[in-house]
Amino acid sequence: MALFYFFDYTFYMYTQIASELHRLKNQKKAKDLSWFFKTGKGEYGEGDKFLGIVVPKLRTVAQKYVSVTTLIDIKKLLISPWHEMRLLGLLILTYKYPNASKSEQEKIYKFYLQNTKYINNWDLVDLSAYKITGPWLFTQKDKKILYKLAKSKNIWERRIAVLTTFYFIKQNDFTDSLKLVQTLLTDTHDLMHKAVGWMLREIGKRDQKILEQFLSQNYTQMPRTMLRYAIERLPENKKRFYMKK
Repeated sequence: MALFYFFDYTFYMYTQIASELHRLKNQKKAKDLSWFFKTGKGEYGEGDKFLGIVVPKLRTVAQKYVSVTTLIDIKKLLISPWHEMRLLGLLILTYKYPNASKSEQEKIYKFYLQNTKYINNWDLVDLSAYKITGPWLFTQKDKKILYKLAKSKNIWERRIAVLTTFYFIKQNDFTDSLKLVQTLLTDTHDLMHKAVGWMLREIGKRDQKILEQFLSQNYTQMPRTMLRYAIERLPENKKRFYMKK
């Protein structure tokens, strides 16, 4: 009987959250977001649906429910066709992770990787990976999963791989970031060019010498978008030099 009640509660919690999000929906903003996240036929976000809720409002809702939601509730959010519900589920995970026990953190980490097919746009990756897979893998000796994800046919898994290392970069550990960047230099997707260039820029903010060492060996092979992102904070004369390739 207790199990029966548990599933009733889970359904109630999801329904309550979904109702709250639908009350916040904004049709004009939804149209804008659909365009911004490229939901047209053949585009990277094809078929995604938006309610039109901005991230600050989603964060407020996430903080409200973080202590009362389970991974079962979050799974229901992740499988939703609505972009904001998936993002809400991921935001709740990022708020749960820091205060969880080690065993609970491992569950959250594994849950995240088991559900990557629902983490299917760049904002979903960027707002979650470095806060979940980042801190977990930073403490692990075995980081092979990152290199497996980097070779995935799924662009979002490749982006998760490189964005995970944003957490490492924040700890001034650039080793895995640079290895992954090297692997992803030949990636053909513009969104990966931006992600890789972004991580290089973040490394350069902390150690310009390391960035320039990497650039000296690789800048002629780097896609233009990747290179522009990477050198954004360098002095103008150095920007001009690298962009002459």
